[in-house]
Amino acid sequence: MKRRSFLKTAASAGAMGAMGGFGFLSRLPSVSAGEAVLDPRRVRLDAGIEPLVRFLEETPRERLIEETAARVKRGLSYRDLLAALLLAGVRNIQPRPVGFKFHAVLVVNSAHLASLSSPDKDRGLPIFWALDQFKSSQAADVREGDWTLGPVDEPAVPPGHKARQALIQALDAWDEAAADAAIVGMVRTTGAHEIFEVLARYGVRDFREIGHKEIYVANSFRTLEVIGWHHAEPVLRSVVYAILDRDGEKANPSKADLPPDRPFRRNKELEKSIRSGWLDGKRDSDAAAELLRAIRDGSAVDTSETTVGLLNRGVSPRSIFDALFTGAGELLMRAPGILSLHAATFTNAAHYAWQHTRDDETRRLLLLQNAAFLPLFRGKSQDKGLHIDRMAPLEMKAGEGITLEDVFDTISRDRLLAARKVLAYLQAHGDPKPLIDAGRRQTFLKGRDSHDYKFTSAVWEDCQVMAPAARDRYLAASVFNLKGSGDSDNGLVERIRAALGA
Repeated sequence: MKRRSFLKTAASAGAMGAMGGFGFLSRLPSVSAGEAVLDPRRVRLDAGIEPLVRFLEETPRERLIEETAARVKRGLSYRDLLAALLLAGVRNIQPRPVGFKFHAVLVVNSAHLASLSSPDKDRGLPIFWALDQFKSSQAADVREGDWTLGPVDEPAVPPGHKARQALIQALDAWDEAAADAAIVGMVRTTGAHEIFEVLARYGVRDFREIGHKEIYVANSFRTLEVIGWHHAEPVLRSVVYAILDRDGEKANPSKADLPPDRPFRRNKELEKSIRSGWLDGKRDSDAAAELLRAIRDGSAVDTSETTVGLLNRGVSPRSIFDALFTGAGELLMRAPGILSLHAATFTNAAHYAWQHTRDDETRRLLLLQNAAFLPLFRGKSQDKGLHIDRMAPLEMKAGEGITLEDVFDTISRDRLLAARKVLAYLQAHGDPKPLIDAGRRQTFLKGRDSHDYKFTSAVWEDCQVMAPAARDRYLAASVFNLKGSGDSDNGLVERIRAALGA
């Protein structure tokens, strides 16, 4: 098979095919059965993937890209590489806190999405970048105590007909051991959709870890859809362990009234007041603007109550999400940084969960929790008058135009001016795809942090479901966290291309 076949494989839905050879042989030996011998203190993975995971775990960072490329040339499939990357992170990196070094796991789906949408010549870059990120995080985990996901406590695993209720009770009680056993019971006997219904709800239960819990829920299920459900058990054990992170608090949240838990408790009562038939509302830009103002100045209580009021007036949930997306974009303009960035990536995860859950109460709670969390992402930042709905496109003289080269050059110098140029570009051209493709390429070349991939994959995905006017402003606001052409290269691109023979 030619190199193009491998690249197209990564782009196919589900990435089911093999990458194929590249026309020359690797000098690396295949993995022997002896290499799969495992420390009994570590969780055992599917036998078919264990040797490849061990290879990722044990190969030094400075050689991993080249040696993985050699295996790709021998026929290593995209799906197996993606699976091994996720599972190596799950087994070796503690999901507490659900961020920092754990982004090596959180970014796997984002890298996959970037691969799917990339031109052939760039398709291998995101996954190989994520391989390097895993080695960096693995080293950090070793320095911080060398945590490893352990084996299942088999005698504690409940029978299938009791597993769902056991999981709910354990999550309600913040009981880690019981929850770990219960999720294993569910995975072994229950379908993915039923499990997702439970975990998507608990992922938005509290604001600890600034939204990363729901991000992990969404991204883990999305990756499992690609690599196969037979890998679900260790992944979802890690997810449940992350959901139960108390962020250092000694008090059990089930027995205390702690600030991160209050929005959920209020919204469990508030959602009952949403009218029946609430999903059939009409799209309304004025209503979206009303919720945006609440996000800008209001409290978590204000945004939840405004959301309920709009739904009861017959406003479509799609307009609610338009406001949530643009509200997250405005927070990024207001105070660029980690906190506001996660307003966007959390909203992306909540929207994914909202689209994929079927329980009416959970869908209501996802909307209300998303609305309530945005003021929390706002933190103590002050309103500087940078309002996404008032931002004007840059006025151009007759005969002048905005090019993408000009936009990305400006990002490195003046982000507000670049945002106005984006609006002018979209006003003139309409189609956002060339802008999105150019932004994705800048991430490949310049991205140095998992947040670069997480953020861009979220924004590019979410703009597809927004009303055009809201979409254009959201894309304009995204430049406050995009890489410009004047930023330095990350240094990995040429190494990856050389290893792949690109």
